[in-house]
Amino acid sequence: MIVVGGESGNGLLDDVQVLNFDHFTWTTISSKLYLSPSSLPLKIPACKGHSLVAWGKKALLVGGKTDPASDRISVWAFDTESECWSLLEAKGDVPVSRSGHTVVRASSVLILFGGEDAKRRKLNDLHMFDLKSFTWLPLHCTGTGPSPRCNHVAALYDDKMLYIFGGTSKSRSLNDLYSLDFETMVWSKIKIRGFHPSPRAGCCGVLCGTKWYIAGGGSRKKRHSETLIFDILKVEWSVAFASSPSSITVNKGFSLVLVQHKEKDFLVAFGGLKKEPSNQVEVMGMDKNESSMSRQSAASKGAGPLFGKRSSSAALAVQLSTGSSQRSVDSLARQHLVSADEHHGSGRKSLSEPLVDPNSVSGNVSLRKQFHAEEHSTNIKTAKSLEDGTFSSPAMEHKRNQSDTSTQTTISIGKIIAEETSCVDSDSSNSQNQGIVNRAGDNEDVAVPECDGATGGAYSSVYQLYETKIASVIRKNGNLEAQLAAALASREGAEKNLSSVLKSKQEIERKLTDTVREMELLREKLAGVELAQEEANSLSNIVHSDNVRLEHDVAFLKAVLDDTQKELHSTRGVLAGERARAFQLQVEVFHLKQRLQSMENRVPTPRKPFNV
Repeated sequence: MIVVGGESGNGLLDDVQVLNFDHFTWTTISSKLYLSPSSLPLKIPACKGHSLVAWGKKALLVGGKTDPASDRISVWAFDTESECWSLLEAKGDVPVSRSGHTVVRASSVLILFGGEDAKRRKLNDLHMFDLKSFTWLPLHCTGTGPSPRCNHVAALYDDKMLYIFGGTSKSRSLNDLYSLDFETMVWSKIKIRGFHPSPRAGCCGVLCGTKWYIAGGGSRKKRHSETLIFDILKVEWSVAFASSPSSITVNKGFSLVLVQHKEKDFLVAFGGLKKEPSNQVEVMGMDKNESSMSRQSAASKGAGPLFGKRSSSAALAVQLSTGSSQRSVDSLARQHLVSADEHHGSGRKSLSEPLVDPNSVSGNVSLRKQFHAEEHSTNIKTAKSLEDGTFSSPAMEHKRNQSDTSTQTTISIGKIIAEETSCVDSDSSNSQNQGIVNRAGDNEDVAVPECDGATGGAYSSVYQLYETKIASVIRKNGNLEAQLAAALASREGAEKNLSSVLKSKQEIERKLTDTVREMELLREKLAGVELAQEEANSLSNIVHSDNVRLEHDVAFLKAVLDDTQKELHSTRGVLAGERARAFQLQVEVFHLKQRLQSMENRVPTPRKPFNV
């Protein structure tokens, strides 16, 4: 694994580090000579935000923020055998210098997309670099392409489809996914299926078969620890595993490469920056013999030595947090119900226990009926015995047993009623406790007197005392029944209040749900407005570039027109001179004709010789 450049606490770096996986040792080879096209020693510039692409036994360094800076992008080649650099002299339409771009290789061609120029302007242009002729060519595509961005990830599948994901624009991080078909040269936006990836920039991606692994990244506020998988065949997102907060994939500016070592595939993460620059290495291994699905499951289980435990612990933590949150919600609901019951039940802590069961009330009624029946029978027997005036000792013992039984029944009924009303407030409970003590004292008063059978006055006093106690118990029973009816009424009022509270809670939840939906709609509209603004900015940039191009063309045409007019003017002058010369020639011909005619007129006519 070759690491070139980057940034440390002291600034940009220009060294070359090589990690050997056989011995797992680092080697520094930055002291080697760098050969220029003229075979002169040359040194690569310190850089960051560049792209490093493998090409046979060479590694190609493309672009980046360099020191010293340059106007146009440069391509360097590192030979792994001779360990020397060479600068490729590029021809054609060389792109402007940039950083945060992506470069992928298709056979002997490099594909460059996006990035950020020296003026921090985001780009979305697409260029091709031919490694045979070292020529740059711009690529023109149709369809809705990605907006200008940098710090995104790109992958090339089967040398036919280019995928662009995430990155950052002028104002926000992105989570959109685009594909470019090189057969039709048409951009298309891919809809999100499966897991919904959060917006992120600065992430790293590696294509392994049909699975595109994307690790780390984040926005200005948060870094993401999960590693995503995009299945190219299923066109679906999923989560492989979530790393711990101390993992390298949470750092900014880390690197991720696919290493094939001893017939196995490894994802290797290196470096990055959290609070300080890191030089740590993390490895996730995958079984090469397994299919892509089993490879995904192995990755999700954490086949690597460093990620597996983190993945399982994170999943367990999610389950525990889910269960604890549900239990906390249930306990909170119970506490609210208990507090409402206590508030509306006039301070009764255990009012629901005796009031919920209807058999308790019916049992109390039957006990009261039994008590009145025994009282009536006891009164009749006592009256008959008094009218007869005969009191035998067995009859007195039977009468005493009956009175004791009635008194014990009264005491037991009083205790039952007191237990039922023991949940009243402190004043009523104190009065009830006092009533129970009085009943106990009454029981002693009834049981202590003994009859010697001498006179009937003792029996009348016992009978009167018994009637008095029975009347007091009946009055107390009536008071307790009134308190019970009031408790039932207060319980019904509490239930009504609780139902109204639940209804109001449901209405508030409905309103909250509607508000959340409205917020989601507003967010979608805001995202659409931002996307439209970015598209408008891109269109304005295109229009501006077209205007500049047209201005150049118009200036060129004006220059050509001026040259043509000058040539025409000179041609007209030449033509006028030629005409004057032709006229002069005509005049000369006319004069020559006149001279010839005059000469013909001067020649004498031939005469015949004169013979003598």
